[in-house]
Amino acid sequence: MDAGSTASLGRFSFSAQNEDDRWMAVALALARRGLGRTAPNPAVGAVIVAPGPDGGRVVGRGWTAPGGRPHAETAALIRAGDAARGATLYVTLEPCSHYGRTPPCADAVARAGVARVVVAVADPDPRVNGQGLARLREAGVTVDLLPESAEARRLNAGHVSRVTRGRPRVALKLAVSADGKVAPPGGGPAAIGGERSRARVHLMRAEADAIMIGVGTALADDPALTCRLPGMADRSPIRVLLDASLRAPVESRLVATAGEIPTWIFCAVGADERRERALRESGAEVLRIATGDDGGGVSLPEALKLLALRGVTRLMVEGGPTLASALLDADLVDEATIIGGPGTLGADAIDALAGRPLAALTESPRFAPFLREQVGDDIWTSYERS
Repeated sequence: MDAGSTASLGRFSFSAQNEDDRWMAVALALARRGLGRTAPNPAVGAVIVAPGPDGGRVVGRGWTAPGGRPHAETAALIRAGDAARGATLYVTLEPCSHYGRTPPCADAVARAGVARVVVAVADPDPRVNGQGLARLREAGVTVDLLPESAEARRLNAGHVSRVTRGRPRVALKLAVSADGKVAPPGGGPAAIGGERSRARVHLMRAEADAIMIGVGTALADDPALTCRLPGMADRSPIRVLLDASLRAPVESRLVATAGEIPTWIFCAVGADERRERALRESGAEVLRIATGDDGGGVSLPEALKLLALRGVTRLMVEGGPTLASALLDADLVDEATIIGGPGTLGADAIDALAGRPLAALTESPRFAPFLREQVGDDIWTSYERS
């Protein structure tokens, strides 16, 4: 099809560019199925479209399997079989070009006789970094890299952050009352969001590789930090607790269930060894790292670096005001979601951010809003690094 020509799809017509966007949207939707389940690999989606009189038909589709294997392209090629010959592959990330536990996807795509590959985002991983596209072109495959869309960029942001910055993408979540508070006076949990918001928060957990809180939140709220949507109990993320002095009680919900759900506790190098043994015996993994510059807690950059080394690409932070402020101070927040509830908690309640107004985030030039929507009675506003 020549650039600028159109193809009929039922009662609609799409230009060649819009047809590419249409099929890439399908691939992006497939990729989302793997979020939170593929680390350290990225969550990739792929759809193979064979030419036809109505603008094409899907002959194969795939997404990265749990644990990262097989890759999306491989799954789509298996489903397509011989129908892949002469077809177009739409894939959300550049096909890999290196040998790991499996051969390069770029080679498999070329061997299958795919005529054209359309890619949403080039892979900055040094093992790929344009080499996948080059291998396909050398094999005679037409390759098109689409202008990067916001959806594709956000989908791949965790992988890109891990391979380029050596840390996961950090997404902060705050449930805030109408008067800018997160907890009643004296601390403790507060039911700020409604049922629909709580369900969506559980979906956010399911799509994260790990979820982090500080020990203050652990002591005040005793959270489980699991995904409790029906049929999705196995999608609970790794739970990360920042606890410099190992104050978390062994009877807390995090520690008591550490044998069932991976729980990593980051403490200071000099933390009590007896406390460490008790936590390990409960099933938690204890990791000693350097303390922060203020000496009051573990080093946040070191914690994020270690998470990346362990394969975490997407980190959700549900910690309280102290951790949120510390991450903002260190310029380590990439995305923030504010869930605004309609109720109030009162002037003496705990502020959303320790030592500063919420406007320090919502009106900061470092962040730009990209989504605002109503979920039940709550208003969700999402910001990303400018």
